[in-house]
Amino acid sequence: MTQETFSQYYAQRAATFDSVYAKPERQADLARLHSRLGELLAGHKVLEIACGTGYWTATIAKTAASVHATDVNPAMLEYAQKRTLPNTSFALADAWELAPAVGQYTAVFAGFLWSHIRREEQERFLAQLRAKLGKDVLLVVMDNCYVDGSSTVVARTDADGNTFQLRTSPTGERFEVLKNFPTDSYLRKKLANATREIRIERLPYYWLLTARLK
Repeated sequence: MTQETFSQYYAQRAATFDSVYAKPERQADLARLHSRLGELLAGHKVLEIACGTGYWTATIAKTAASVHATDVNPAMLEYAQKRTLPNTSFALADAWELAPAVGQYTAVFAGFLWSHIRREEQERFLAQLRAKLGKDVLLVVMDNCYVDGSSTVVARTDADGNTFQLRTSPTGERFEVLKNFPTDSYLRKKLANATREIRIERLPYYWLLTARLK
């Protein structure tokens, strides 16, 4: 799936994207994540990458000193900008091409982005994040666990271990979407070179990771 196709899929999903958080079986997990994000990012100057519709931005803004929320998709960002949030700014930005900002932020949050980064590119992504933001910045990453009966079925796995799902957009168009589901040990191995103080909280439907950029 090319970046252009990926962006096209999420542009078509922008208007209905937040419905993914309406599944009844996931409400207890989501309540826990909202609470934990508020605690972890309280008082921080936060850079959010891949903010989507701003669903999690709204939670972060309640306790953070400031939030700069970015996304590469104009359609998603348009919905995010409709939210009235305190101490929050929005900008169109590619997570791979962030402007140098050493000393500007004390924390960076990436919700549901990690699973869309190819396994062979994840360490490079972390390295460029460290180069752009500087050391000791708090990294908070959140993503999905795979759960039979609740998650979209994995359609195939490539030679590098990346897994893909087949999804249908609201217009009826079919897309193959990269969606990886890492184990705790895999995450620790991938983050070891770029971060320290790695902590992982795994819930039934989601996982939450915190670390410090080296």
